[in-house]
Amino acid sequence: MSSLETVGTEQTVNRVEAARPEILALRAWFADYCRSFAFTDEKEQRNISLKEYHTHKVCENILSIADGESLSRKERETAEIIALFHDVGRFEQYRRYRTFKDSDSINHAALGADILREKEVLASLGETERAIVLKAVSLHNVFMIPPNLDREEALFLKLIRDADKLDIWRVFIEFYAMPEAERASAVGLGFSDLPGYSSDVLAMVNDRRMVSLSMLKTLNDFKLLQLSWAYDLNFPTSFRIMEERGYIDSLSATLPKDEAIRGALRGIGEFVREKLAYSC
Repeated sequence: MSSLETVGTEQTVNRVEAARPEILALRAWFADYCRSFAFTDEKEQRNISLKEYHTHKVCENILSIADGESLSRKERETAEIIALFHDVGRFEQYRRYRTFKDSDSINHAALGADILREKEVLASLGETERAIVLKAVSLHNVFMIPPNLDREEALFLKLIRDADKLDIWRVFIEFYAMPEAERASAVGLGFSDLPGYSSDVLAMVNDRRMVSLSMLKTLNDFKLLQLSWAYDLNFPTSFRIMEERGYIDSLSATLPKDEAIRGALRGIGEFVREKLAYSC
């Protein structure tokens, strides 16, 4: 186990000890739910295990952001519940469709909120907290944050989107570094690993805009989309974590080494440095 993983484990243990009973029960429910999707086929199980581990890392991320932004204990607890269930729809999605690509299957965020309602998973929470959790889970994958949310709804949606991105970057960096035979098959969403990339995707990155999934044609396009997420981070703590973990540099290293790509990457680097300087 790496030192980073050891730190994460120690933090998780401390947080378990401090958690209120409802959160302990919700963690136990999630663990049981994940076990109900176990596959005997190793390749299939790899995708389920990846999502379970991703969930735990997103929980760690959201607590780190909450601490960095000095949120209250109550806000921190609500944020953790959202992180715990943000991808609960992924498991049923994979069992039904064998994909994590929503456009080829079902909206996993809406499915997750439906599962939480149908199974009454959040019955132990107060009505207000339950409504916030359901809204954040159902909207965490939208392209842009809706403008009609109230302050609390917007806060928690921003928290889960940042925490999710911070771990998705980790997932993909590890995915690209693995031998193909060891990769979780659903991670790449079926994009072809061709040498080129789309000029309209690169143009979006140069304009400091997030890339839409519908624009993608190749795995390199998908990498540029992931890099464009830097333009959608919401909290200074999120930028600091991203920088400390070297996600932009690690993803950038997997792209073609031509001048157009290098120019786009310089633009992302400048944007991140601006955000970090502003937050100091």
